[in-house]
Amino acid sequence: MKDTVVEVPRAGRRSTRGRRGRRWGLPVCGVVLATSAALLLVRLTGADAGTPLAVPMALFPCSAVLSVLVLGVTAAVPALRSRGAVAVAAFLAVSHLALLLPRFTAEDRPVPPGSATLRVATLNTGRGGADPHALVELVRRERIDVLALEELPSGGAAALDRAGLQALLPHRELHPEYDSSLYSRRPLSHGGTTRADTAWPQTTAETTVGGRAVRFVAVHTYYPLGDAGRWTRDMTALASLARRGGSDTVFLGDFNATLDHAPMRTLLAAGLTDTHAELGRGWVRTWPAGHTLVPPLVQLDHVLHGPGLAGVSVGEHTLPGTDHRAVVAELALLPTDRTG
Repeated sequence: MKDTVVEVPRAGRRSTRGRRGRRWGLPVCGVVLATSAALLLVRLTGADAGTPLAVPMALFPCSAVLSVLVLGVTAAVPALRSRGAVAVAAFLAVSHLALLLPRFTAEDRPVPPGSATLRVATLNTGRGGADPHALVELVRRERIDVLALEELPSGGAAALDRAGLQALLPHRELHPEYDSSLYSRRPLSHGGTTRADTAWPQTTAETTVGGRAVRFVAVHTYYPLGDAGRWTRDMTALASLARRGGSDTVFLGDFNATLDHAPMRTLLAAGLTDTHAELGRGWVRTWPAGHTLVPPLVQLDHVLHGPGLAGVSVGEHTLPGTDHRAVVAELALLPTDRTG
């Protein structure tokens, strides 16, 4: 008997591959869309406040990107084309973008010529692990006026002075026993720690800029992965401080929160502005930094300011020894008749 070779027509092979791709591709797209829909619901309802949902909510911008990708795939790939999938993906993509796009549009807050300015920076030092020489060089290069450091132990403060920070920022309000500290080029006054319902006291002090007293709060909240309820109470306490803080106030540090977290939105509603969003840079990633395989994914570090100030510029810098990126911002004091 002769061997018989039966050749499957090319169209048949394509059809088989298409059915296989549809069998696996559509469920994957469905899982992605279900995840995006869940995060959208949490974002709209604020259900992340005080709950473990705060952890995945940090990735809300990523879910927006995935929704757009699924929309493109289900619309362009014949094997995955489905009216239902396209409709759902389009709805989710538009809904996500409607919430995210405003932070990519810079606010129209012109700064009058000659306005007094100050340059501020914040860095979570990773329990003092940040390279002191690199940090001092950042302060020198960026001409920092006020520096907030989180997770700074006594040994870390001493290492910074040995690296030359004392000469650049001689005035300081140090509280290594409480986690955060403030350094300043100008004299500080009314220093101490906040008396608020936070996991640990937050360091605070004032300095005079352009004849006006500007109050700084070096922020480091609890983290939602450890205790979402405690983290929410920290953010609520900061919002209470912001309401009483006046227009010339700057909250800067590691908030363990993104702009999509409900407690952060409550804090901003208390009269503060996020400098990144104000300048149209609404999806910056500051954590985790310094890893070869995992890039920064979320923004936990912020510079927030009251209505008496306006953001001029903002940027991020990676320093060795810590898993947070430093945030550097320039702020301008607005005329008093425009701060209301």
